[in-house]
Amino acid sequence: MLANLVRLANMGVDVIRFDALAFLWGKIGTDSQNLPEAHQLIPLFSMCLHVIAPGVILLAEAIVAPRNIIKYFGEVPLKGNECEVAYNASLTALLWNSIATKKTSLLHKSLEEIPPKPVDGIWVNYIRCHDDIVLGYDDDFIRAIGWSPSEHRSFLLDYYSRGLEWSPAKGLMFMYNPKNGDGRITGSAASLLGLEKALEQKDTTKINHAVSKILILHGIILSYGGIPLIYAGDEIGTLNDYSFTKDDDHKNDSRWINRPMQDWKTIENHRSQIFKGLKKMIQLRKKLSVFADTRTALIHPSPNEHIFLLNVTIEKLKFGSNQI
Repeated sequence: MLANLVRLANMGVDVIRFDALAFLWGKIGTDSQNLPEAHQLIPLFSMCLHVIAPGVILLAEAIVAPRNIIKYFGEVPLKGNECEVAYNASLTALLWNSIATKKTSLLHKSLEEIPPKPVDGIWVNYIRCHDDIVLGYDDDFIRAIGWSPSEHRSFLLDYYSRGLEWSPAKGLMFMYNPKNGDGRITGSAASLLGLEKALEQKDTTKINHAVSKILILHGIILSYGGIPLIYAGDEIGTLNDYSFTKDDDHKNDSRWINRPMQDWKTIENHRSQIFKGLKKMIQLRKKLSVFADTRTALIHPSPNEHIFLLNVTIEKLKFGSNQI
């Protein structure tokens, strides 16, 4: 494995992504997830690369419970000595929970209770990727706000992928386990957020509502700090692609619903509200240093359970005659 890492570095790779890092070490009689041995190997890989290719950084793909994701930056005495960058899967799952429940209580509770990342660590914030969306929550946090973990997960699966009549979402299930009721969801961001169904119904109010939800989720990942990741197609509201059901190689893998062939002509000529909104937010992020990853975001309890309160220290910035 070290030889392969060095080979990648010699090829000029700057960022090496560790896939399914939580399962790096397997042991009979355990779930082979987040084992201590994994946290012995990762610092070894990191140390060797720092000696041989100090410019290379490691990206952790550990899609596990919130308390465990943070560990892949490294804990005492190895704090900051594992991966420099990690996917913020907890934030992703919490945002989709808030969309379905219309409440931010679990979002607030989880972000307040999880230890902060190391100063030198960086989150990759995203609302979805090429795979499924894992509904990874801490059961203790769910109970603490008065919900049943199993019933809550069942509701989320119903909302996003089991065709609740009143739900605006159109998604599919992935890797459902009937023994414990756990499952994951798939679908394009636009379809999961109601745009596909709204367009089918030709309902202008619902279309505008779906567009607003698409923009607000991207607004959070663009302002939370870290590196924002926008999945290809989400910037123009790409809908689910159901053609995978006719492909023998893909029909049994529902994740292909959100892996469409891109229509480059459409993209080239696109001037949608979503595209314009994202472009404006990206421009603001570049201008305002408050959105840099040099500050720790402070999560404040909200008197309104439907509102997410996020605070960052704002320095005095000058733009022409204006000060912020």
